[in-house]
Amino acid sequence: HWLRYDEDKAIEVYNNRKAAELGTKLHQWAKDTIDLGIKQPKSKKTIYSYVNDAIGFKMDTEVVLFYSERFFGTADAICFRNGVLRIHDLKTGKNGKIEDHMEQLEVYAALFCLEYRIKPGELKGCELRIYQNDEIIYLNPTAEDILPVMDKIVHLNKVLERLDGEV
Repeated sequence: HWLRYDEDKAIEVYNNRKAAELGTKLHQWAKDTIDLGIKQPKSKKTIYSYVNDAIGFKMDTEVVLFYSERFFGTADAICFRNGVLRIHDLKTGKNGKIEDHMEQLEVYAALFCLEYRIKPGELKGCELRIYQNDEIIYLNPTAEDILPVMDKIVHLNKVLERLDGEV
């Protein structure tokens, strides 16, 4: 499609690619830093807050949450301790709606509950965090928030399994 690009579109595509490459490198650096337990200077800087919090909560990094071949995802940082589920997500880009990002984390919470057969009502707590633009956005979903997401995943998975069986 690049034949149809004008200069502005070519620059936009180039900048988006560069931003994605930087995001990948920053995520890898954060993972390595967390896994090695290297605390960063206290700062409101997004990546430092993310790294320090993940180390402080003894979180695992880049954890695949798997329900089926169709429904899975990778949590940037996650831990389940003393009945409390925590999922943190590092956003290195400037764009994106916070609501969409929180929805993604609710999906991760649902996938976690499905994979490990944990009823959301039995969680003592659930804290989802997004680290972006030097701020931290918190969400504490309830069982009433997570259950419909779980139900949708299970339902859609069954529908798609039936379709696979018909092919």
